[in-house]
Amino acid sequence: MSDFLPIQPAIAARAMAQGRGWRLTEFICRAGPTDRPFEEQHEQVSIAAVLEGSFSYRADTGHALLHPGALMLGNAGACYECGHDHATGDRCLALHLAPDLFAEISASAAGSARFRFPAAMLPAGRDLMAPLVALLAAGEQPQQAEQAAIHLTERVVALLSGQAAPRLVLKARDQRRIGNALQHIAAQAGEPLGLDDLAAVAGMSKYHFLRCFRSVTGLAPYEYLLNLRLRRAALRLCQSSAPVAAIAYDCGFGDLSSFNARFKAQFGLSPRRFRARHRSPAG
Repeated sequence: MSDFLPIQPAIAARAMAQGRGWRLTEFICRAGPTDRPFEEQHEQVSIAAVLEGSFSYRADTGHALLHPGALMLGNAGACYECGHDHATGDRCLALHLAPDLFAEISASAAGSARFRFPAAMLPAGRDLMAPLVALLAAGEQPQQAEQAAIHLTERVVALLSGQAAPRLVLKARDQRRIGNALQHIAAQAGEPLGLDDLAAVAGMSKYHFLRCFRSVTGLAPYEYLLNLRLRRAALRLCQSSAPVAAIAYDCGFGDLSSFNARFKAQFGLSPRRFRARHRSPAG
């Protein structure tokens, strides 16, 4: 976990997670009504979720009062101004996307790789709640955060463009490539497997790989990998007397507490209780 680092007198930032073409940063601002609004420029495409507080935001796409649950939107290269006319301080989780990754997502979600945000913000709404919570829950876990970030971006672009995502029809070549990735996951499930790694195995861009993978399996790659690890761990609990911690680490879980929590959420029992109930007599 990174510490908050000052980037302006009233603003501090903490790096959460990042990967090729994206990064996730938490910002805390302590500016108030007596502070002058500050001007900045979006270096990349920006989608920032307001977690606490409120502030005014002015960009070339309009003026908005940002509030908890709302998303602040910024196009790459656009200048903007933020101010706290009525309240002091705020906290945001900002997703920054490289223009080429955003263009690929937009080509699918909006039907155009040249899509730009037409509005300064999206208010808190039902359609954004699930993908936003998934991103917040992912926190500092890069694999989970990347896939949640792409999903949130898809939803934002689709809502603003008014386009329904087209049904993806996989070509035979793409099916073979996803098959190769599935075999790789099965063989290396105990190792760290990022989206970039799997896309490289499939010979696809990571966004196209993510779409194809979800079309085939119904799950994002991280969810698929997690389910595979849990199934293997459950089977080993039934068939062996190895310590729970050893099984967790062998199956790819980095810490025991996370494994215990995920296992119970999946199977309704702690690993020890699951073993006691399902242990093979010969195990």
